[in-house]
Amino acid sequence: MRLVQNMSTISEYPTPDNSSNSVIKIAVVGGSGVGKTALVVRFLTRRFIGDYERNAATLYSREIQVDGEQVAIQVQDTPGVHVGNGLSCQDHVTRSIQWADAVVLVYSVTDSRSFELIGQLHQQVRVLLPDPQVPVLLLANKAELLHLRQVDGQAGPRLAHALGVAFCEVSASESYSEVHRAFRLLCKGLATPPGTATPPTTAPEKRRASLMPRPKSPNMQDLKRRFKQALSAKVRTVTSV
Repeated sequence: MRLVQNMSTISEYPTPDNSSNSVIKIAVVGGSGVGKTALVVRFLTRRFIGDYERNAATLYSREIQVDGEQVAIQVQDTPGVHVGNGLSCQDHVTRSIQWADAVVLVYSVTDSRSFELIGQLHQQVRVLLPDPQVPVLLLANKAELLHLRQVDGQAGPRLAHALGVAFCEVSASESYSEVHRAFRLLCKGLATPPGTATPPTTAPEKRRASLMPRPKSPNMQDLKRRFKQALSAKVRTVTSV
């Protein structure tokens, strides 16, 4: 199941009622028409729907399992960012980034302008979320449209390496497994908050106590036997005298 809510404000969005579950908040950011909504819906529902209302700014929520732990996922699909004389980052996009535990930067391989936007978006993310531990994923979409490709296949990995973020290239329309794997890169690291996991420790192996008594040295036993024999002989000699 999925819960879809239109959001006029994101700052006070309630967390799920089950407080025992972890909550992971992901903001999906990118240019207009890169397939952000299709990626989010594909991840949460396995379905692909090609046509959406653009710039709807919808929050999707669902519970999933990550490494055996039940986790509530909240994914904010943000309005498309436009490039004019500079980066135009709407207030809603800014609030979404500040709200998030992790950020997905999306571009389309069929739109070079959306790729050129990534560097500026990443800079904006790091300004709003200065903690370097906040995960960021660079996600290239529409990989199936080979005849329309404008962004070289190696450009994405090079940029991700330069920015210090993870990278995946996927096709929201053709592969649920690719999309699912990409989002799990973010979810796995956030399912257990830092400092709460205790690394397994191995107790030092105790030396087993022997159940068998240590055998006496044969030489010592022989010496004792000879000593007793000599003592008995001496006692007999004294008695006879």
